[in-house]
Amino acid sequence: MKSLFKKTILTKTIFFVLADIFSIVISIWLAFFLRFDGNIPPQFFAFIYRMSGLAVIFIIPIFYFQKLYSFSWTYVSASEAISLFKATTMAFFFLSIAIFISHYFPRFTNFPRSVIFVSYILVFILCGALRFSKRIYLRLANKGILGLGGVLIVGAGDAGEQILRGILSEKSFLKPVGFVDDNPVKKGVLIHGVKVLGKISDIPELAKKYQIKQLIIALPSGGNYAIKNAVDFAKKAGIKKIKITPPLSEIIKGKVFFSNLKDVEVEDLLGREQVDLDTKEIKGLIADKTILITGAAGSIGSELSRQVAKFNPKTLLLLDQDETGIFDISKELKNDFSDLDLHSLVADVRDKERLSKIFKDLKPQIVFHAAAYKHVPLMEENPEEAVKNNVFGTENLAAISVENNVEKFVLISTDKAVNPTSVMGMTKRVGEMICNVYNHKSSAKFISVRFGNVLNSRGSVIPIFREQIKKGGPVEVTDPEMKRYFMLIPEACLLVMQAGAISLGGEVFVLDMGKPIKIMDLAKEMIRFSGLELDKDIAIVFTGARPGEKLFEEILTGEEGIAATKNKKIYEAKMSGIDESKLRDNLKNIAESVKLQDKKEIKDILRDIVLHR
Repeated sequence: MKSLFKKTILTKTIFFVLADIFSIVISIWLAFFLRFDGNIPPQFFAFIYRMSGLAVIFIIPIFYFQKLYSFSWTYVSASEAISLFKATTMAFFFLSIAIFISHYFPRFTNFPRSVIFVSYILVFILCGALRFSKRIYLRLANKGILGLGGVLIVGAGDAGEQILRGILSEKSFLKPVGFVDDNPVKKGVLIHGVKVLGKISDIPELAKKYQIKQLIIALPSGGNYAIKNAVDFAKKAGIKKIKITPPLSEIIKGKVFFSNLKDVEVEDLLGREQVDLDTKEIKGLIADKTILITGAAGSIGSELSRQVAKFNPKTLLLLDQDETGIFDISKELKNDFSDLDLHSLVADVRDKERLSKIFKDLKPQIVFHAAAYKHVPLMEENPEEAVKNNVFGTENLAAISVENNVEKFVLISTDKAVNPTSVMGMTKRVGEMICNVYNHKSSAKFISVRFGNVLNSRGSVIPIFREQIKKGGPVEVTDPEMKRYFMLIPEACLLVMQAGAISLGGEVFVLDMGKPIKIMDLAKEMIRFSGLELDKDIAIVFTGARPGEKLFEEILTGEEGIAATKNKKIYEAKMSGIDESKLRDNLKNIAESVKLQDKKEIKDILRDIVLHR
């Protein structure tokens, strides 16, 4: 990557050096041409060659040392123009002295001295025009002179205003045509000179009238209906470039910048309701503390790492057995948070000795435990591995956390732990029970947080459907009645931190995931969103429910009650007590079954634990 970057810089430098040499020669030739009204006497051709050679010798090095070959072509500014003026003046000062004393110009009294001044002006103009050419081009494009089409902003609120300000700044060269907003009060209002032209339903008409080529949806607090509505009208208008702002829950400081924009995806049309956060509470949990995140290379763990880093932890410890994943997330965080004290730890939560050493040396205060095997059908085939990781890995981490005086331990759980029928769900339920037991025997506060599927996580349904659609189908749905709760990964992670912040210890928190979504409807929406037609361009086939799967995941067991918390998106499940001695006996029994690789016995013991506790 670095070699490619250096090669690009070298290529650009060579281009500008050659272009400057050409501009210098042309400038001197034009200066003589103008001086003699287009009829240069033959005896002066030698002067043109000599002066051109000397000018190149003086000008190019001075331009180089004035950093006129180390600039951004797109963002060239007045500072480069000033440097060019200084460098050209300095170069021609030395050139004039050289001409005066040089034997190349023996008859200086007959030398047309005005060509030096004219050449000076022309070199400045031509070299300056070269450097400003790209910016001038983009400015013309921005004003629509080049007919490149404009951008329409959906939402004339704070987010829309901030996006427009970014577009109008020097770092954006889009042509803002106007806003659309369904608030009738805003129609006709001018924001930074750009008018609110109508409602969202007017997008097709406005796109045709103003040659709209791009849509920016600035509704970070808007519901998925408004976003879906805007996307539908944009597609109807033939607008292919659609950008969207992230929800405010992803933008900690509530500021929306042009750089925040991303391509709209099908997940943006599902469940994007605003998440209210108390960032002060989260900051109180995270700021100036040593935070350990297990499973940091996974979808949840890596996003949790990004969100935690925003709240200024003293030290962030990333732990996972996936060395490539840890390398990738660590590199990303080092680039985005240069002052962050970051430790990348390749370790397995099943390795108790390794965990003990890490805790002893680095002393984490808050633990987010996201390391888990999660794929339901795979864990049905490998129950011994599910138990080792999800049960005994959690037990190891919990015990070591207590030994090392951890303040809070947050277990990332799942809705599959409720009335579990799968090995994966049962192991996560046992993990919740282990946390409940440790909470009652230590000063550390243990919390479990349940939520459903996260959109776009590795191995989840959306990436699978996307790949199937890319290959031309068919799209495989297990059952037409299959339903799942879905959340966006950043929203889930922020709510996990919020739950950790408000916890008093021992709770099982349940995140409000809205309404469950039919997987069949999701498949249809993704096919439509890809510009394809169901049963004409691509088919849906039903493969049958896989081992361990339920048609519908509950968020509470039959005997569990639910209580509200001060965050309307977080509820507390009212749990019955856990018989610790019975749990310990069952854990010993299941450990023996794991040693014997007795899959049936493992499943039977798991079932007995979660059913009878």
